[in-house]
Amino acid sequence: MDAILIHGMGRTPAAMSILAARLRMSGIRPHLFGYSVTFEQWDECIQRYKNFIERRTKTNDYIIVGHSLGTVLTRATLPRLTHQPTACFFLAPPTQVARAARNFAHRRLIRLFMGEIGHVLTDRQFMESLPLPSVPTKIYAGVAGPRGRYSPFGEESNDGLLTVKETLLPSVPMQTVPSLHTFIMNSKVVTQDIVRIARAGSSSL
Repeated sequence: MDAILIHGMGRTPAAMSILAARLRMSGIRPHLFGYSVTFEQWDECIQRYKNFIERRTKTNDYIIVGHSLGTVLTRATLPRLTHQPTACFFLAPPTQVARAARNFAHRRLIRLFMGEIGHVLTDRQFMESLPLPSVPTKIYAGVAGPRGRYSPFGEESNDGLLTVKETLLPSVPMQTVPSLHTFIMNSKVVTQDIVRIARAGSSSL
């Protein structure tokens, strides 16, 4: 079985290297897709991502593991694939315009860094129009973020960037893990669960 791994905004494929190594040790072949939010256009990236998946997996069974913005790109790409993954695993996925995106999107330097791809995270209409995955999918939401009086999230469970509520999709199972947004892909709990489901078949979702 193959696994397509796609990182989040501002990261590189190296961010998924620990997860990739663990999957490889479990007999799952990882393929790391990279993109740049600052210098790449949305349509160009989606087409390149589709081509990457088709070249690397051919007719093999495969899963997709995405982190953060990588899950948004995955949701946009799935309907274009003729050979669908057996399952998708979304790590800290922004499924709506998140509070953090609203707070920072107006700043010029951040807008320039986010580029066209990153800007979709601030577009409510776009986020609401993204298709739901048509294959078995599971969400992992981090809960290691700050809570309490001085937290920007108040008492809401969060990963330091997204609240758990901001990661939910209708009818998609979700599991919380004690991780921060930036490092959730390194969680052994997440890797073990992905391997378990991949081996047992997507029906185990």
